[in-house]
Amino acid sequence: MMNDVLTNLAQVLEKRKSAKAEESYVASLYAKGLNKILEKVGEEANETILAAKDYQGPEATNNQVIHETADLWFHTLVMLSYLDLHPEQVLEELAKRFNISGIAEKASR
Repeated sequence: MMNDVLTNLAQVLEKRKSAKAEESYVASLYAKGLNKILEKVGEEANETILAAKDYQGPEATNNQVIHETADLWFHTLVMLSYLDLHPEQVLEELAKRFNISGIAEKASR
């Protein structure tokens, strides 16, 4: 399911590259360039952090952490698409890290 959502979203983002900026939010980001996209990623990362700090637990009716994380992931996918990279590449990198300690993985960089 997760891969399907990422794959479908990546396909939509790719199509937006040929859309008019005034007709698509994503196309407008592409038209503004990488710096604007990175600004949005940073903004959404900050909003996610703030939502996590205010998290009231899974029983909360308005889960801002999920909402803000979705915004962060979305804008990160826009960034990857702009750079002609794909979510599958990120998933492949994560898969490589199974059975490798985080300390060993970090040391290998």
